[in-house]
Amino acid sequence: MAKAGGKGVNLKDKLDGNELDLSLSDLNEVPVKELAALPKATILDLSCNNLTSLPSDFCSLTHLVKLDLSKNQLQQLPSDFGRLVNLQHLDLLNNRLVMLPVSFAQLKNLKWLDLKDNPLDPILAKVAGDCLDEKQCKQAAIRVLQHMKAIQSEQDRERQRRLQAEREMEKQREAEQRKKEAQERELRRREKAEEKERRRREYDALKAARQEMETQTQKESSEIPKLASVSRPSHLPQHRRSWFQALLKLLLLIFLCALSTVAVCRVTELQRHSLCISVNALYEDVVMALQSHKIVQNVLHQNSQQ
Repeated sequence: MAKAGGKGVNLKDKLDGNELDLSLSDLNEVPVKELAALPKATILDLSCNNLTSLPSDFCSLTHLVKLDLSKNQLQQLPSDFGRLVNLQHLDLLNNRLVMLPVSFAQLKNLKWLDLKDNPLDPILAKVAGDCLDEKQCKQAAIRVLQHMKAIQSEQDRERQRRLQAEREMEKQREAEQRKKEAQERELRRREKAEEKERRRREYDALKAARQEMETQTQKESSEIPKLASVSRPSHLPQHRRSWFQALLKLLLLIFLCALSTVAVCRVTELQRHSLCISVNALYEDVVMALQSHKIVQNVLHQNSQQ
């Protein structure tokens, strides 16, 4: 076994060959880069140091088969500690560990485990039990692996439930979003339909008003000549009738006066008066004219019959 001490020790110079066992002391941190350069060093002893944590790249040392981290001040292991898939022997005696990372369940080759003298969670402490001999340490490895696998399975199920719940919530949000968008589209469609209907009604009302105005105008235009034609006969004939009636009355009065004068001049003693002589002479002339006119009519009538 090659043993190197001190933080600044050059491991490559100390272990240039086929050495498989490394033991480092007086460390405050792990020289991961130097250890990664020694893939043949499958056994690593880091016990009795002042390590409070392991760097995340420590888990890249996947060639390790046996690891001793006892008697340090480790409060937790890296979350991807399960990457050390070749690890078979793990000593964590006398640290400050409370829980193990869930990835611990991936150490399927682990056959030996010591967790004594750690402030472990009561359930984990009960599962691990004692490691006072080889048999107990092997049983501890088996039980702790089973326990961590159960935790991992439960976490996986919980993760799946969360993912499923998130997917359901996402589907619900998408459904609600689609429903909201559909409602908005329906609202816009209704608004457009209402706007279209409103414009149609306004257009129909305007068209009807225009047609009504045109009809009224045509009616008024057609009624104006009628009113003119009706009003003129109603006024002009009445005016003419009044004149005709006055003229007729005047003529009738003149005729009556003439008859009275004729009667007076022919019957009374005034017939020898010069005025009556003229009236009687005029009367005789008229009578003769009427008689002659009647004779001419008779002749003409006879001629027409012949």
